[in-house]
Amino acid sequence: MTAKAVAFITHSPDGTHELGRRIGLAIPSGTIMMLYGDLGSGKTVFVQGLARGLSVPEEYYVTSPTYTLINEYPGRCPLYHIDLYRLSAASDFEDIGLDDALSGAGVAAIEWAERFEAELLSDYLAVHMTTTGEDQREIRVTGHGAAMADWVNELDEALPETVSPAGVVKERQWG
Repeated sequence: MTAKAVAFITHSPDGTHELGRRIGLAIPSGTIMMLYGDLGSGKTVFVQGLARGLSVPEEYYVTSPTYTLINEYPGRCPLYHIDLYRLSAASDFEDIGLDDALSGAGVAAIEWAERFEAELLSDYLAVHMTTTGEDQREIRVTGHGAAMADWVNELDEALPETVSPAGVVKERQWG
């Protein structure tokens, strides 16, 4: 499978939010985004920024769907924020309507994606978030499959080395 990755360093929650927003501005509808990272690594902050980039109205407060499992937000395309932390069996995925969220024209952002078999998907984004300091995060965005690898390449070319004063820095590439 074709893959392309780019990594960013954020130095604050605002930087993580801003990176998510910038990605949301450009992300194509129908994208499935798998989010990986420890508790407190910034997954929800990143999705809050993603929502703003997708034009989710400000009156919608984006929260982790830990207990609701899927939150849907309106925007230029629907955002499905999914949390798999409390699920363990494939039958659980069917019960919550995961297939519907993944097959639509929206963007699906899945927290605790290690509980899902991403290799079953032909094209998806993997976002690995690693805490490297108190407020510092390394965020590696990898496009899997030809379409998403091409999109990550475009993202890499479109974002400057320093994305914002909030402290997002493109660190390096993995190819």
